Amino acid sequence: MKLNNQTLSQLDPQVGIPRYDRSKATAGIVHFGVGGFHRAHQAMYLNRLMNQGKALDWGIIGMGVMESDQRMRDVLNASDGLYTLVVKNPDGSREVEVIGSILQFLYAPDDLTAAIEQLADPAIRIVSLTVTEGGYNVHPVTGEFDLSNPAIAADLANPQAPRTTFGLISAGLKLRRERGLAPFTVMSCDNIQGNGEVAHKMFGAFASALDPEFGDWVQENVSFPNSMVDRITPVTTDADRADVAQNYGIDDGWPVVCEDFEQWVLEDKFVAGRPPYEEAGVQLVDDVVPYELMKLRLLNATHQGLCYFGHLAGYRAVHDVARNELFAQFLLSYMKKEAEPTLRALPGVDLDAYQHKLIERYSNEYVADTVARLCADSSDRIPKWLMPVVRENLAANRDVTLSAAIVASWARYAEGTDEDGATINIVDRLAEEVHATASKHHEDPLAFLRQRDLFGDVVDDERFTTPYLKTLESLHEHGSLATLAELTGQQATAR
Repeated sequence: MKLNNQTLSQLDPQVGIPRYDRSKATAGIVHFGVGGFHRAHQAMYLNRLMNQGKALDWGIIGMGVMESDQRMRDVLNASDGLYTLVVKNPDGSREVEVIGSILQFLYAPDDLTAAIEQLADPAIRIVSLTVTEGGYNVHPVTGEFDLSNPAIAADLANPQAPRTTFGLISAGLKLRRERGLAPFTVMSCDNIQGNGEVAHKMFGAFASALDPEFGDWVQENVSFPNSMVDRITPVTTDADRADVAQNYGIDDGWPVVCEDFEQWVLEDKFVAGRPPYEEAGVQLVDDVVPYELMKLRLLNATHQGLCYFGHLAGYRAVHDVARNELFAQFLLSYMKKEAEPTLRALPGVDLDAYQHKLIERYSNEYVADTVARLCADSSDRIPKWLMPVVRENLAANRDVTLSAAIVASWARYAEGTDEDGATINIVDRLAEEVHATASKHHEDPLAFLRQRDLFGDVVDDERFTTPYLKTLESLHEHGSLATLAELTGQQATAR
């Protein structure tokens, strides 16, 4: 059955449907970057509020600027904005629900005037973003807004016909200012530390390049709250579409699948109001930083603690690694002994429960996450997620044994062969460099740590190099499982 407003009432009773009259919902949010994560996260939270009879004036209008957004436009508009959300629980059960909070999708190049007018509509009070880290146009070397980007230069030269998110949002804000209307809040929901601050800096820079006076107005009047978001949302596959059709009778061109865990911590800083997000399970806080650190140093860092040891030992699925007690205890020990002491106060969070929940999430076979995905882009991940833990612990004269072991496992992985002799495909912007340095281990065991742009000066600190060298030697002589057994004081187990 084709999914649309007319067929909602005919769906299988096991499928949840919107309990509100969608014809009475109006738009209050424009969202750029309508993909799986947005639909499993922000749109889901809003749908939850609408099912409570709240926030019916905060419906979402999706807006796309990239050619790839045309497919989402076609799929969502054909289904009246409806889509199927399939939550896959660790026990194999599912929760299936049709989400109705997205009211329409506009592909901006179809009608730029209409897109800008939509952004200038006083009913729109939030413009939200999930455009990935690359969508913020940060220069990789300077960290500043990249004015040399051809698409940005084109928008600055022709602001009446913008083709980028920066150009469109600025055009909408400029029109609101000219009409004497209040600005909207720009709410980043991307997985970037300090995402609101990054958005503020980059949008402010574009606005200033467009018109210095307008840039000052944006800096002073537009709010950019920080947020921390978390939910594993794999890419939708043809098998997912077939599953929704066969098991639930729904012909949905783009359903969304996700894990059962969800988290959204949001800075309560909005210039034109907001939905009552806290009534849908969102944590509204004054300072997001402690929660960001929790995620980076517990979730993100344990991904790295899991993946290199796991790949070397021959694992390819994340859930298989997490179900091995050696790995689970190693990750829990790292979190409790080394990561947790570096965290700040976290009101409303049970850290012990959060840490055990991470192991449960990683063990969910139905999410089908891969070890290879976690091993990718290590040179961007380890310096940002793990090394700050190392530096803080060294400064406080605390133990760094398990952190050093994670770095050693990456060093061994970067040698390019696993413990069965199979070649490892290193996916990293510095793949050649890290492989070249790791290949020198037999002549210089500290070669990998000498990459000071990645590790700073830890190569000069015996408190780090001693456990690092011990782990690296054990990995070469005994393999991952025996090494983990030694690190955790357990019996080695077979795969």
